[in-house]
Amino acid sequence: MAVRKKMLINAFSMNCVGHINHGLWSHPRDRSGDYRRLSYWTDLAATLERGLFDGLFLADILGVYDVYGGSVDLTLRESVQLPVNDPLMLISAMAAVTRHLGFGVTVNTSNEAPYTFARRMSTLDHLTNGRIGWNIVTGYLDSAARALGDQGMIDHDTRYDRADDYLDVLYKLWEGSWEEGAILADRSRRIYADPARVKAISHDGPYYRCEGYHLSEPSPQRTPVLFQAGTSGRGQAFAARHAECVFITGSDRKTARSAVDALRAAVGQAGRSPDSVRILMGITVVPGRTAAEAREKHADYIAHASPEAGLAHFSAGSGIDLSRYGPDDPIAFGTGNAIQSVNNAARRAGLTRRALLEQLAIGGRYPVIVGDGGQVAEELISWMDETGIDGFNLTRTVVPECYEDFVDIVVPELQARGAYKTAYTDGTLRHALFQAGDRLPAHHYGSRFRTVPKTRA
Repeated sequence: MAVRKKMLINAFSMNCVGHINHGLWSHPRDRSGDYRRLSYWTDLAATLERGLFDGLFLADILGVYDVYGGSVDLTLRESVQLPVNDPLMLISAMAAVTRHLGFGVTVNTSNEAPYTFARRMSTLDHLTNGRIGWNIVTGYLDSAARALGDQGMIDHDTRYDRADDYLDVLYKLWEGSWEEGAILADRSRRIYADPARVKAISHDGPYYRCEGYHLSEPSPQRTPVLFQAGTSGRGQAFAARHAECVFITGSDRKTARSAVDALRAAVGQAGRSPDSVRILMGITVVPGRTAAEAREKHADYIAHASPEAGLAHFSAGSGIDLSRYGPDDPIAFGTGNAIQSVNNAARRAGLTRRALLEQLAIGGRYPVIVGDGGQVAEELISWMDETGIDGFNLTRTVVPECYEDFVDIVVPELQARGAYKTAYTDGTLRHALFQAGDRLPAHHYGSRFRTVPKTRA
């Protein structure tokens, strides 16, 4: 019998009250308001590691959702990713209470110089012992651009052009500034680092210039595991060059299958193995000890959810103020400067405000699976088999119970079906995901920036 591919599972969260499934902060058992307390995050990390999760995927934004109704009123009332704190601050503490859990953190290439960012990620790679990943985003909120002193977001495709140049700087710093073997730590000769094996990089690109030494010695992975979520044409080309893990959305299996096939074809055209990328899909799961318990819990969650808050989130992603439309008015989903894949999917589906509110019943737009442990496990396996994805980013509902329920109810059923690991693989996040060592593989674009050690007598 063929060995079943093991499902990858990340918890999908954000350093804020309301992330994807909006309004559930109002549920009496929800503790998302404790996001300001370190124990909230260390307890979460311990739960995820108990459930053998591959990682915690932390989203982030700069700016606010001010498109819906032309204000932040609903955003503030329902805490639609506002307030939101820095996600990088959380990782060291969570790493200290875990041994294997990976961490994928979102940082926008438009918001920080590559030179300083390179050091921050190398520091986290050291402190986590190689368990850090970076979700590369280029931004889509005009409010963020204005807050940072710009007139508004630059053109969608130009943002990816800039990101390509940004990555070139990072690869030179992470892969090329320090040779392997540069650290001697020789007390007797008083040589910590060999000067002959450390060099300054020089980059003069179309958007970034950098001359200097990488400030951090080589970390376990050098380059963090590279995540990316753009599925527009330009975003897909960016992913084909850089991404090791890609996060997609899929309202149904056919849509997800098309996205997976297109992405793997693009990766192949970029000179990499189509199977060298791990593809994860967003999903919401409401499990129960029995199917009836799960249905009751789902109805309870819906009673506390805010579909309109979800609509405000959707407006920000599409760049269209959906408050201006009647329930069944046709919506002009164009190819604006926000998230093109959101607009394209909505246009193809002919979505109206009424249809969107129905989709957003639980506050978020990802598919929802409701059932006992066995039913949820079978559904997750079916999604993988029919779409070709490698796993899921599991959105939160009522915390912490949603993750505790998944660990206690769903994970054993997945394991019983041979679809989920029963133990962690030792080593870095990259090795755990690909079973091929700690560093970028030779076929990856970034490996070309690797310094070849000089031959010494």
